[in-house]
Amino acid sequence: MRFFKYVSAAVVGGLCLTACSKGGQPTSTDPGDTSTATGIAYNEDETSFQVADYAQFPQGPGLVFIEGGRTTLGSMEEDVAMTRDNIERTVTVASFYMDETEVANIHWLEYLHYLKADSLPEVYQAALPDTTVWSSQLSFNDPYEQYYLRYPGFRFYPVVGVSWLQANDYCIWRTAKVNENLAQQANGGGGGGLFGRKKGGGDAAPEGTKPSIESGYVLPNYRLPTEAEWEYAAQALIGTQYTDDENQNNRRLYPWDGHQVRNPYGKNMGQFMANFKRGRGDYAGIAGALNDGAMITDYIYSYPPNDYGLYNMAGNVNEWVQDIYRPLSYQDVEDLNPFRRNDYLDESENYDSSEGFHSLINDEVRVFKGGSWKDVAYWLSPGTRRFMAQDSATATIGFRCAMINAGSNK
Repeated sequence: MRFFKYVSAAVVGGLCLTACSKGGQPTSTDPGDTSTATGIAYNEDETSFQVADYAQFPQGPGLVFIEGGRTTLGSMEEDVAMTRDNIERTVTVASFYMDETEVANIHWLEYLHYLKADSLPEVYQAALPDTTVWSSQLSFNDPYEQYYLRYPGFRFYPVVGVSWLQANDYCIWRTAKVNENLAQQANGGGGGGLFGRKKGGGDAAPEGTKPSIESGYVLPNYRLPTEAEWEYAAQALIGTQYTDDENQNNRRLYPWDGHQVRNPYGKNMGQFMANFKRGRGDYAGIAGALNDGAMITDYIYSYPPNDYGLYNMAGNVNEWVQDIYRPLSYQDVEDLNPFRRNDYLDESENYDSSEGFHSLINDEVRVFKGGSWKDVAYWLSPGTRRFMAQDSATATIGFRCAMINAGSNK
């Protein structure tokens, strides 16, 4: 019996040394060579459980990390439309990634290029933005209809004329294209492999195959942000935290400090912080001293970024989010990662115009946020919200993508 105890202790000690290869507890990036559950070796032969090398979650192209936490969502503006559809409530939003800028014309043209090469003609046609959103019987915006999307000078202006459905399709394509590129790097394409791994390494995906989720080579899906994620990222309240006492001492009416739309500091004092409509008929200011400088949209890196490093979270273009619109979402959704995906608890029948109700609300309307070049300052506040049919498009709505923070609970 005593001998058995010694043997058992030696075996367990050996397992710990093997499983915890660096003398510590096993982690995702250093799981050890042996299972801490069964004692069976990983990757011993073809019948063994295969545990791929994993450096860490690679950040997707164009994305910025958004540290999550507790916040108060909801409108801080007077409810001029009397909708009462975004009453303040406290929620927690998990960390995630979001595009640094709005998706630009050059990004959409790249998308169209690959669709034309790889897809059926009708798929390409369905992805074309509606350039007629610029046309108006009583306004001479005709040049934008022809040139805004394709003229090189507008390359890094936000794409517009895209519906929620088209934006969602772009996210799906972008996910596939980015992961295809990562798979090529995993196979050693273009020199060093992903995370510096060389071609022919044992952990690379076989040529021509799609890496599995377990391989660590696959990024999660690019997608439209939820309304809560978008609003949280626009608030950027990390810039108002001066102590570690967890007290939220300041809220923001806009994605920047203060209750004004002009820069109160430094050499840019007095300059507008966003691209929006200043008043009736005033889109940019007076010649010789143009203030926001943009009659329509503007360069996606114009104006100072917020404290997360995100550009144009107010103004330039409104942005689609995932959620379907319901006026009472604030009281229905969960307080952790709130999101309304369907009409649960608030059925579409309550708004069915075919039953004699005068309503535009149904299961095909989506929320958009942020204000645009054509909106007054009221809509720049992150808590304000509007909705439109998911198959509709305008010259004032674009989008940006988001992604979960995989492999972390923070």
